[in-house]
Amino acid sequence: MASTLDFGHKVFADFPDIYTPEVLRALEALAPLDLRRRELMVQRTARRKRRHERGERIGFLDPTTVIPGTQITVVDARSGNFDGAVIPPDLQRQWIQGTGPATKPRSDVRSGIRNVAYALLSGADGWMFDGEDALGQVDTMSLDNHRNLKLALARDPLFLEVAEEVATEMNRWADGFFGHPIIADWRQQLDFTTVLYRCRGLHLDDRHIRLQGGGFSASIADLVLFIVNNYQKLQAAGRSLVLYLPKIQNAEEAAFWNSLLLALQAHLGLPAGTIKAYVLVEQIEQCFQLMEIRAALSPHFVGFNTGRWDYINSVSDAMAWDKTFVNPNISSIVMTYGYMHNYEDRVRRAMNTLDRNGRFALWQGGMEPNIPVGSEEGVAASMKRAVAGAEREQREGASGKWVAHWKMVHIVRPVWEKVGQANQLGRAFPALTYGPEDAAGLTQLEPAPRTIAGARDLLSVALQYGNAFLRGFQAAALKPADFFGNDDVLYLMEDMATGEIRMSILWEWIHKGAVLTEADAATGCATGDAFTLALFARLLDEEYAKLRKARNKDVHDDSKDTTLPIARAIVRTYVQSDVKPPWYVDLLNINLGLDDLAVAETRITRYLEAFKKDGTRITENLDF
Repeated sequence: MASTLDFGHKVFADFPDIYTPEVLRALEALAPLDLRRRELMVQRTARRKRRHERGERIGFLDPTTVIPGTQITVVDARSGNFDGAVIPPDLQRQWIQGTGPATKPRSDVRSGIRNVAYALLSGADGWMFDGEDALGQVDTMSLDNHRNLKLALARDPLFLEVAEEVATEMNRWADGFFGHPIIADWRQQLDFTTVLYRCRGLHLDDRHIRLQGGGFSASIADLVLFIVNNYQKLQAAGRSLVLYLPKIQNAEEAAFWNSLLLALQAHLGLPAGTIKAYVLVEQIEQCFQLMEIRAALSPHFVGFNTGRWDYINSVSDAMAWDKTFVNPNISSIVMTYGYMHNYEDRVRRAMNTLDRNGRFALWQGGMEPNIPVGSEEGVAASMKRAVAGAEREQREGASGKWVAHWKMVHIVRPVWEKVGQANQLGRAFPALTYGPEDAAGLTQLEPAPRTIAGARDLLSVALQYGNAFLRGFQAAALKPADFFGNDDVLYLMEDMATGEIRMSILWEWIHKGAVLTEADAATGCATGDAFTLALFARLLDEEYAKLRKARNKDVHDDSKDTTLPIARAIVRTYVQSDVKPPWYVDLLNINLGLDDLAVAETRITRYLEAFKKDGTRITENLDF
């Protein structure tokens, strides 16, 4: 049978170990399902457009209806009348899951595979190797990511050599920070951590594969590359096959993911339910369909994760039409804030609802972005906050949480070690309800500051993140430019989600006439002044100038005349657009590999014109 897929220049020659014959057969087997994926993305855009035009709030599903893509009714899903997954032994205790990619931008294998060594030696109960928000997409990074992970899981001699070196470095740091090493036997330590993989979301196209002249699902590519390349090694070691699934918006999309998993398992001759899946709850529509998503993904679903940044972005985007919905400073939107508290509460109640076999599901808490690098006082204060945040999530019922850097594992993990319970399955919480007050709580605002300093934070980090992304660093240690050189203020490990939410809030403040809650002497703004387009333009110029003058440590000098101007053009155009773009990542993706500002501006204009015209998102690799 002739191939329906086209592959990028040289990838077969350069990655025969990744694009194996088995992988190619599986990609061809699942390729027909990409048509359904495209249909679902068109439906997403149509729902978003309808809600914005009609001022329509998201609502709960009719309990008498059947979840699309399944034979399960909504009422059955909500009551637990379905067969949920069995939680395998290596997921029963996941106190701390680290997150990050298995490679670095433009690195050779020896350098990139160090990321995997840090992860598997970290002492984390699980490590989510990221193919999505934290993994750069420049050049062949997505393929380097898969290669390094495959080599590590096969215990390739190069990986073992690197792991021994990395273990020595990690112990040297731990001796200085804790006063004792953290790795006793590095070979034994490599087998401690459960390997998880986060596929890219349904909204993204792969950069190296095309289907019949158009884009091809990055979700399908990642699913096949990770599972087919590694399932035999993992199963031989007695390990589960575990995925994280991002950016799902509703139960119909969850059912589509279920169809992908079933199709791949059937192709490989694996029993249904072999692959396990966590779902990130990072889209507000999910909170209206939590049990429905859980049912639609059975028998694969094992738990939800409450990631903060993307969820805030989705709320802002869903409420873009409502002039009365205006977020405060991003620093105020913590997990105890209004709609965030209600979101977390619904997730924990959904996880502790029994299915018909008496099974619960896991709740993995959100991200700890701190890195313990800075002044002694700054590190001490930040680590105190990090531990307090973990203690709060443990009290609320989370079975564990995420950290964004290996150095945080032994700082936060003791919160769960002291309690000693493998998980919190079955904690008693009130049953989920589906009334008007439940819906209203998911967009509940609270009084909080909205300031010029907050706007500068949004702008500075949005610009820096866009610049980092375009250079291949989708996971980047960042802080606002006003704190460069101040070691009391720590860098935070940020990924694509932090860029998305900052752009959404800036758009919101301008197009809804957000009112400042404090005066600002430098700009002459008074309490009660509106955040205008002119004010945004001034702050953009000022924050951009700070980045141009920054040290190479904070803003790479070789980016200041290449990718930084492109990041500025994207930020300016996105925020000024009267029609809110659906994703910051779209505008970044179509400009990957570019240094030419004029070409980038043409692509930015082309994207916005297409989206405004009929909702088309340009998502394929324009340089394929």
